[in-house]
Amino acid sequence: MSSLEADQRFMREALKEARKAYEAGEVPVGAVLVIDGQIIARAHNQVELLNDSTAHAEMLALTAAFHAIGSKYLPQATLYVTLEPCLMCTGALYWSQIGRVVYATTDEKNGFRIHQQRTHPFHPKTTVQGGLLAEESIRLLKNFFAERRL
Repeated sequence: MSSLEADQRFMREALKEARKAYEAGEVPVGAVLVIDGQIIARAHNQVELLNDSTAHAEMLALTAAFHAIGSKYLPQATLYVTLEPCLMCTGALYWSQIGRVVYATTDEKNGFRIHQQRTHPFHPKTTVQGGLLAEESIRLLKNFFAERRL
């Protein structure tokens, strides 16, 4: 399997998590955390369920991953997330020293890029890629917010 095929496979898993959030009335964002081709954590937004503004998919996936591997650092891991991380999640990803972040679509209102000046907001060794399966993520988000406006 090529690296693109693997990336698409794991992003599809993140999209499954986003659909769970959608079905639960949460903003449809999902994340999976992968090490050595294995998913070690998965999560979706649970802000409403937990009444916790920090219960973003990325934060929940990071916490689960730390517990799963018994470490606070994830330099060998890749996070696949359906929406560009916000500043809070970017900060947590920075401190985790995550190796790679792959997101589906940009967040024009709250994504890290809006606040990024001339510095890379992640750990210096973290690589970032955006745009993978963006259409599917955009469709979920647009449908979710369109239903809320009715």
